[in-house]
Amino acid sequence: MRYNATTGLAGEQLDELVSRVWTVDTSPRWRGRRRPILGLYRSVMLTLVLLRQNISQMAAGDLFGVSQPTVSRICRHVVPVLQAVCRAHIPALAEVTRGRIVLVDGTDVPTGNRAGHSGNYSGQRHRHGVVIQLACDTAGGLLAVSAPLPGATHDRKAFADTGWEQLLATGPVIADAAYQGTGVITPRRRPRRGQLSPGDRANNRVIAGLRAAVERAIAHFKNWKIMATGYRGRLSELAGLIQLVTGLEFYRLGWSQHPN
Repeated sequence: MRYNATTGLAGEQLDELVSRVWTVDTSPRWRGRRRPILGLYRSVMLTLVLLRQNISQMAAGDLFGVSQPTVSRICRHVVPVLQAVCRAHIPALAEVTRGRIVLVDGTDVPTGNRAGHSGNYSGQRHRHGVVIQLACDTAGGLLAVSAPLPGATHDRKAFADTGWEQLLATGPVIADAAYQGTGVITPRRRPRRGQLSPGDRANNRVIAGLRAAVERAIAHFKNWKIMATGYRGRLSELAGLIQLVTGLEFYRLGWSQHPN
């Protein structure tokens, strides 16, 4: 059976992932005499469906024939194991960008309004969330996803605060006008009371054409709907889930710990 539409992974990838979870997870949950309500395979599938589709735990419980509390307990157990398994698929930024033209852009992960987190409100996007930086190559292949920052953080500041400005200083990097002043290649802004020269307009068209790839990379990343349609869990766990989704996306794309 194909599972691309429900879990984001092909059937053989899901089989391999479950096998690796079995190897890593040494708890008696799956090995005890008492059979769990959901076995390991369906528990991993349930967790992936929640990440990929971002449906409520109650709806997921209906689909898998268990209660919402059972869904919550399964996810609390499986998510840390998946994080440990998928961490090896996330390459080091300096390694994976070496010798490549890198495209960078920022995007947000909506969280809804949370008490005590007013800094997560973005006036530009008119919603609460956290912002992440995403890097890809000119073909739209994912290279890196940064740690999250409060939603009010401007892309220029986020690029510096995540450490990417320093890490990417030696190679060609292309970004939009929000990154002006960072040393990366950006389109020229039209001067006040003036017009761009024909050469600047031509350069801007070339940059815009190249930057289409990073928009595609963001769209593919946000096919994990928990990154796109509203995160409902604890904010303290969101950074770990972003890292998990990053690892799953690299795994889906076939990256290993030491990609070629």
